[in-house]
Amino acid sequence: MMATRLVVVLVLLGAATAHPAPAYEEAAPTPRLKVSYYARSCPRAEHIVRHAVRSAVSANPGLGAGLIRMAFHDCFVQGCDASVLLDPTPANPRPEKLGPPNFPSLRGFDVVDAAKAALEKACPGVVSCSDVVQFAARDAAFFLSGARIYYRLPAGRFDGRVSLENETLAFLPPPFFNLSQLIGSFRAKGFGVDDLVVLSGAHTIGRSHCSSFSDRISTPPSDMNPALATLLKARCPASPNFTNDPTVVQDIFTPDRMDNQYYKNLLSRNVLFVSDAALMTSRQTARKVIENAVVPNRWERKYAKAMVKMSRLEIKTAANGEIRKNCRVLN
Repeated sequence: MMATRLVVVLVLLGAATAHPAPAYEEAAPTPRLKVSYYARSCPRAEHIVRHAVRSAVSANPGLGAGLIRMAFHDCFVQGCDASVLLDPTPANPRPEKLGPPNFPSLRGFDVVDAAKAALEKACPGVVSCSDVVQFAARDAAFFLSGARIYYRLPAGRFDGRVSLENETLAFLPPPFFNLSQLIGSFRAKGFGVDDLVVLSGAHTIGRSHCSSFSDRISTPPSDMNPALATLLKARCPASPNFTNDPTVVQDIFTPDRMDNQYYKNLLSRNVLFVSDAALMTSRQTARKVIENAVVPNRWERKYAKAMVKMSRLEIKTAANGEIRKNCRVLN
């Protein structure tokens, strides 16, 4: 049945896979960033981070999903500068970490702490927290995808000194955005429609609070698959709140594996968010969804390139950044 449905959709959209979208072309790398940046200053840096991520993901795959989400939430606010890691202080009582998109749902802080502590023992004051966040997201994708996703990641970022809760609402697209709002949010950061569709594929892993999609399982029903809506209604309270807001997996078919199932779920209306379903509301994005669903390894390759592109957002320099000794506090 799934194969038949895919064929029908392909025909309706004009045989999308016969004319695939042009491949993503990477922009010239930021001059300061380079692959194997720590080869001399801290040769085991990437290995140390990978070990911390492997230990965490093997114990709890959800932490890998949290690390991937953390990288996105960090880069879209103040750039890829580890500003999302900063704890509240008297001088800054409301950092990004406490913003509604991050608290209390963002996970993986302890994994970053463990990696950073090991790095400080091996190479004190050398490896930035922002590089740790990006390495950790890459390694989490590697382990969760069964080694199908891997990319060489340029490094050399500095850690930012600014972290403001209100910027999370300004720059992080919420789960109720429609397609035009999503496109605008991504365009503001230099991303195109293809990047939007590809990076949305990270919803193939992880969990979500019921409050993030409660409007889609209320009455009257949304365009969600009725079977999924029924399942979610049984697991979620009618009116989720801060003290009663359970979580459910975002992908009911392969919840602990990072793969292209998300796009197959879109085609069968088995997705949670308005922002997910929005990808099927235009011919252009629906075509990209189909391509990622049916072309083997296409999404994994494009995801790797999009993550490298994202990792270069608004990089800090020594002039406006630092290498934190503790990722949770400024030096």
